[in-house]
Amino acid sequence: MASYRFERECRTPYSEAYTIVDGETPVGRVDLHFTTSVVHATLNVLENITQDGIQELIDAMDEELVMTADAARGDFIVAVYQGRDVGVFSDEDFDEEEEEDKN
Repeated sequence: MASYRFERECRTPYSEAYTIVDGETPVGRVDLHFTTSVVHATLNVLENITQDGIQELIDAMDEELVMTADAARGDFIVAVYQGRDVGVFSDEDFDEEEEEDKN
């Protein structure tokens, strides 16, 4: 059984984003969006996470992130995507590449 923990990346008044970590290894990311009665989640996990692992993650997200939030929870809808990690990109990365190309 995995011991997932959630490390918050960002938060707005109506949403939150977390990196999902198993031990010391990042295994996915979840974005939560709170409406007046429904919580929507987009769950992205690595290819090696099993269906049981995905269900375990959804249960942990519900218990640790959704139920503890100050928002009403009439339903919890989760869209799950499974694949490989390609990386994280930002404008700063592209600015550095452009500067290197100039030299």
